[in-house]
Amino acid sequence: MRYTPLLGQCGPSGYLHGRTENCNKENDSDCCKGGQEYPQYHCSPAITGETHATMTINSFAKGGDGGGPSECDGNYHSDEEKVVALSTGWYNHGSRCLKLIRINANGRSVLAKVVDECDSVNGCDYSHDFQPPCPNNIVDASPAVWKALQIPKDDIGDYHITWSMA
Repeated sequence: MRYTPLLGQCGPSGYLHGRTENCNKENDSDCCKGGQEYPQYHCSPAITGETHATMTINSFAKGGDGGGPSECDGNYHSDEEKVVALSTGWYNHGSRCLKLIRINANGRSVLAKVVDECDSVNGCDYSHDFQPPCPNNIVDASPAVWKALQIPKDDIGDYHITWSMA
């Protein structure tokens, strides 16, 4: 199933079969498991003035749990930079690359630069650090974003936010 504008729905377009390999578990990353199926999404929920999302943590640094260099600029980014990856549908074939988004959470707001795609279609392979595809509503944020929002360390993981284009 793909995005249906009349219904405002975005359902799985297929399922990826997982395989067990070594993945970087920095930031408590999920790792693929052999025999498990993971939903794949080519779409994300519609973007509004306050788009609801789940924020996850990701290191975009070399050797971090983000895998390879960022899609938008081919570079790694320090954990001190306020950068994010967006789920496939929101990433929209790179149309949001290097643009700023405003993230609202914990009574605070921060601007972050889009540098990568949180792939909602592919995963469980070397280029995705053997992590499953992202859900379709993810803003995968660097540690600097979490710090700027002053989210307590015990709450780091999956955190409800809203976001919009800056």
